[in-house]
Amino acid sequence: MIAALFLLAYAWLLLTIGAPWLARAGWVDRAPRLAISAWLALTGSAVGSVILGGVALVVPTARVSYHLANLLAVCVMAVQARYAHPGGAALTGAGAVLGLAVAARVAWCTACGLATAWRAGQQHCRRLRAVGRADHRLGALVVDYAEPAAYCLPGARRPIVVTTAAIEALDDTQLTAVLAHERAHQRGRHHLLVLIAGSLAAAFPRVRALRYGQQEVTRLAELLADDMAARTAPRLAVAEALLALSAPQVPAPLALGAGGSATGTRIRRLLRASAPLSRPRAVAVMITIAAVAAFPFLVLSGPALSLIGSRHSPPPTVMFAAGHPGWRAPQPAAAPDPAIFPRAGA
Repeated sequence: MIAALFLLAYAWLLLTIGAPWLARAGWVDRAPRLAISAWLALTGSAVGSVILGGVALVVPTARVSYHLANLLAVCVMAVQARYAHPGGAALTGAGAVLGLAVAARVAWCTACGLATAWRAGQQHCRRLRAVGRADHRLGALVVDYAEPAAYCLPGARRPIVVTTAAIEALDDTQLTAVLAHERAHQRGRHHLLVLIAGSLAAAFPRVRALRYGQQEVTRLAELLADDMAARTAPRLAVAEALLALSAPQVPAPLALGAGGSATGTRIRRLLRASAPLSRPRAVAVMITIAAVAAFPFLVLSGPALSLIGSRHSPPPTVMFAAGHPGWRAPQPAAAPDPAIFPRAGA
C-alpha cells in the first residue's frame, strides 16, 4: 500500500512541480540532447509510476503455483505480506484496472501514431516521387515549389525534400547547413522521440505537462539539429538559412523541417553561441535523469528487496493451513530414552 501511494504521489509531483521547473531551467537550450532525455524521463516516469502503482496494489493477491517448492511458496507469501493493504479485493481490482487502462491507452496511442505516420509518409513519398526529381549531388529530392522549404520524413530510407525556391534562395554554404540539419534529424531518430512524447500527450490530452513536454521535445529536436548543422557550416550561415526558409508547416505527420514558427528564437540562439554545459554539470544532469527514470522501479521493488537476508520468514508448516496442498502435518515428538530420562517414581 505504501509503495502504491509513493508511486502515485511521485507521478503527481513530476507533473505539477517537476515539469514547470524543467521548463524554466536555464541550461535546457544549451544542452538540447540532455533536455530531450530529461523531458522523456520526466513524462515517461510519471506515466510509468501510475502503471506501477496499480501493479503494487495487485501484488498482494498474486498467486503462485502450489506445485512449487515450499521454500519458494514461503518467499512469495512473505513478499505478498510486504505489499499487503487493507483494501481487499476492491482496491486490488482498482489497481489492476488503473495499471492496465493506462498501459493500454499509451500502447494504443503509440500504435495509432506509428500507423498514421507510416501511412501518411507512404502516400506523401508516392506523391513526391511523382512530381519531384532526385538530385544525387545534394542527396535530396527536389520539388518545384514557389516557397523555400526543406524537410525530412520519418525513416532512414525516406528522402530529404528541398524545394526549387530554397535552392535559389540559399548559397552553397547555407544549403549545406540545411541538408546537414535534416540529416541530423534522420540519424538521431528525432521523429521517434517526437512520436513518443506525442503519444503520451495524445493518451492524456488533459494533462498539461504532457502536452508541454511534446512541444518541448519537438523544439529541442530542432535545436539539436541546428547544433549539428553548425558543425559543418558557420553558425551565421545556419542562421541565415533558417531566416530564408519561410514555410512554417511541413505537409506530412512527424516530418521535421528546418523552418518553423520558432525560427526567430533559434536564430537568436545561434547568434548568441552560448557556451555548452560544463562537464560536472552535465554529469549531474545525467545522474538526475537516471534517478528520475529509475525511482519508480526502486519504489515498486523496495518491499521485496527488503526481504533479502531476512531471517524472520516462518517455516512452511506455519504458513499453510490444514487442507492446503503445501500443508504438512506436524510429526509427533520422539519418546525420551528411559536410560537417560527414567520415569518418575522408578
